[in-house]
Amino acid sequence: MRKVYLDYAATTPVAPEVQKAMKPYWDKLYGNPAAMHSFGQEARQAVESAREKLARFFNFSPEEVVFTSGATESNNLALRGVAKAVKNLTPHVITTPFEHHCLLDTAKDLLRGEAEVTFINLNRNGVVDPNEFLRAIKPNTVLVSVMYVNNEIGTVAPLEDIAKVVRQERDRREKTAAKSQKETLPIYFHSDITQAVNYLPCDMRRLGVDLFSLSAHKVYGPKGVGALGAKKEVQIEKIQFGGSQEFNLRAGTHNVTGIVGMGAAIERISKIKHQKSKIDGIKKLRDYFWKELQKNVTNISLNGSPEKRVANNLNVSFAGVEGESMLLALDQAGVACSTGSACSSETLEPSHVLLSIGLTHPEAHGSLRFTLGEGNTKADIDYAVAQIKLIAQKLRKISGFKF
Repeated sequence: MRKVYLDYAATTPVAPEVQKAMKPYWDKLYGNPAAMHSFGQEARQAVESAREKLARFFNFSPEEVVFTSGATESNNLALRGVAKAVKNLTPHVITTPFEHHCLLDTAKDLLRGEAEVTFINLNRNGVVDPNEFLRAIKPNTVLVSVMYVNNEIGTVAPLEDIAKVVRQERDRREKTAAKSQKETLPIYFHSDITQAVNYLPCDMRRLGVDLFSLSAHKVYGPKGVGALGAKKEVQIEKIQFGGSQEFNLRAGTHNVTGIVGMGAAIERISKIKHQKSKIDGIKKLRDYFWKELQKNVTNISLNGSPEKRVANNLNVSFAGVEGESMLLALDQAGVACSTGSACSSETLEPSHVLLSIGLTHPEAHGSLRFTLGEGNTKADIDYAVAQIKLIAQKLRKISGFKF
């Protein structure tokens, strides 16, 4: 049976060159970076080398890159750490209702006495309006957080425009503070950039981002490692205790092998020749996929903006079809996709992302996410379309769906 993987937004395979870079740190260079002896210092050098690779790629300083266990921890540290740094005042956070669960749930938990939170509404295409953030800012707003690319529907947020809003408020506060000679409350812009790194510009300073989060396993690196970028001026406190690692922001022994792998994965992106042609190739294949689906399967609709969308994402609603049933049937046929975020795949609740952009419960339940990657071919897409057509027809007959 043919096997077709169309779930690259959930995770990617570890690239061969990344595996090669990691291998020595499993069995030969196994020292603890916190140790003073030569074994430890070899490991320390590897960690700092990886840090420098990330710093160059994202245009931050090495000391502004904090290694974590992944974007989930990074998002927690960004929101909780910035909120915790505010004293004698209840901080206010602005975000959207279609963030990844790790950020959304953290924001909701902050509502239990630690912070105020405002959730910005989205349009039907899942695109945010920067003016909504301007209207939502309060005197106690300390953080605006918007993901660069939505992990389910692939829509791209206008980071530079949102950053301008944050910067204007920061400038206004500084001018007011200068006149009154009082200390001003900081305001920062954070973005989960996990799904954007492979496909979009990631010069964080140019984009105007103060903090950013990502995971290595979405960029052909290993699982269990990620990073938080935080500018030097960001006031942030640690939320995890036990040691002074990572500039006293993230306690715990370094995952040296994973960190080396993450550095190699990021370096791989920056080194790939004709990166644009690679991205264009994936986008062309994605567009072919959508055209073939439209030709072969009736009563389907695309979720998210057709234009403001990352190159590899296709999120489709199938009328008269239950998404989980279709996913399982496709898996039996060798095609891997998802009904949404892999982190929430064990719940039968409809996608919060799709509900946030106005889909009904049946529409959300009948949606599947297909995400392409470097390993996909036209033959993969042809096979997937054929299987989707057969399975959709079968499930619609069972459900009694009227065309």
